[in-house]
Amino acid sequence: MRVLAIDPAIRNTGYAVLEGDHREQKVLDFGVISIPSKTPQSGALAAIYTGISNIIKKWEPDETAVEGIIYVQSHRTAISMGAARAASMIASAETGIKVFEYAPRKVKQVVTGNGSADKQQVAFMIRALLGLKEAPPHDAADALAIGIAHLTSGDPLKSSILKQQQI
Repeated sequence: MRVLAIDPAIRNTGYAVLEGDHREQKVLDFGVISIPSKTPQSGALAAIYTGISNIIKKWEPDETAVEGIIYVQSHRTAISMGAARAASMIASAETGIKVFEYAPRKVKQVVTGNGSADKQQVAFMIRALLGLKEAPPHDAADALAIGIAHLTSGDPLKSSILKQQQI
């Protein structure tokens, strides 16, 4: 199975394309769609949508996995994160790709064994698990972690941790 994993944010949306199953995962591509801070939110959303659409056209994933909604202190931050998430999900949904979401704490628990792991711990474990030469940027590492969580959701040992929800 090929999965597109997305860590949505208005300025730095991490993405990863992985192939495999719960036994083995192979990285095909990963990176960050970075939007300059001077770009208005509407332009940022269009850029996220276009970037994800282009990745879908290039890699033709079977499914998309996206980070679930997280608790934030600021309503403004929550709204912009939700908008970035929507732009990513619409790009997948319009091509008929099923979209699944995973809670950030559960993804961290699957990848690091600790649901409260910080971004550096996640990046370190991603590097080790996938045999990368260097740790990926934090947003890309988060997307890679989401992809691993999705591909391992069929593992009986990990399925009790993850609650896969198609949206």
